[in-house]
Amino acid sequence: MNGIDAVRLNFSANTLHTLNAILAVVMFGVALDMRADDFRRVVANPRPVLIGLAGHYLVFPALTFALVLIIRPAPSIALGMMLVASCPAGNISNFLVYLARGNTALSVSISSASTVLSIVMTPLVLRFWGSMYEPTRTILRDVAVPPLEMFVTIFILLGLPLTAGVMVARRWPRFADAVRVPLKRISIAIFAAFLLFALVGNWQYFVEYVRWVVLAVFLHNATALLSGYWTARALRLPERDCRAVSFEVGIQNSGLGLILIFTFFGGLGGMAIVAAWWGIWHIVAGLTLATWWSRREPGGGAPAVAAVAAA
Repeated sequence: MNGIDAVRLNFSANTLHTLNAILAVVMFGVALDMRADDFRRVVANPRPVLIGLAGHYLVFPALTFALVLIIRPAPSIALGMMLVASCPAGNISNFLVYLARGNTALSVSISSASTVLSIVMTPLVLRFWGSMYEPTRTILRDVAVPPLEMFVTIFILLGLPLTAGVMVARRWPRFADAVRVPLKRISIAIFAAFLLFALVGNWQYFVEYVRWVVLAVFLHNATALLSGYWTARALRLPERDCRAVSFEVGIQNSGLGLILIFTFFGGLGGMAIVAAWWGIWHIVAGLTLATWWSRREPGGGAPAVAAVAAA
């Protein structure tokens, strides 16, 4: 390998442990928002949630593979794109759906389900699509990513904090209500600060190679937002539901992606820079689209998605 594929970002074991702890706190805060009613809604009307999950774990990863075949990025960038596409929904998706006047309850249900399913789906989706493309198959083989070990890691990072958060919210609802919003704001702020700290620690690599991933991440994120919206629209979901599915597919948990990259891929430069830049760009694109939709009554939002993607 040469160029960006040869880059290994600087991340100590202590730094990785810190990132793991931050993600656990973030997911604990997310779980405080989960209620039994969310899951009852899924059982009572599972179709919109299933459409959102299909868009997230089936349609978007397949389109990611197609995009990789079209633009032919460096192997580590391609694998970074596939890893991002295999991650669960990001923790700001619910806020963006609320801002966009979408179906927030559906958004919470999809993001909760995608996070729980990621314990199994993230390793499976990454392994499937990564092995379908020869350049990324080589990287997977070289680093020997064990699916069981990745499963255990994701369970510890997501499954345990989610379980703890749901139990706390159920057993001590007043405490959960009091800390929910502050904890979410603090945890997201800490994660953002940590991301910036990690970028500063590897600034020379980021400046030198970020231009390699800007176009790939832009196209990738636009594909996610568009595929989520149009999958829901093609299956005749209401406009508010389409907006929710768009963000649930278009906002990925890039923090989890970074942890997996440093845990299993040794901080492989192209992958890490894709995940880091995605974490920045999807907020920019998401806020832009949510602000656009917030000024429009649900009913004719399709041009908005296309406009933001083409902006």
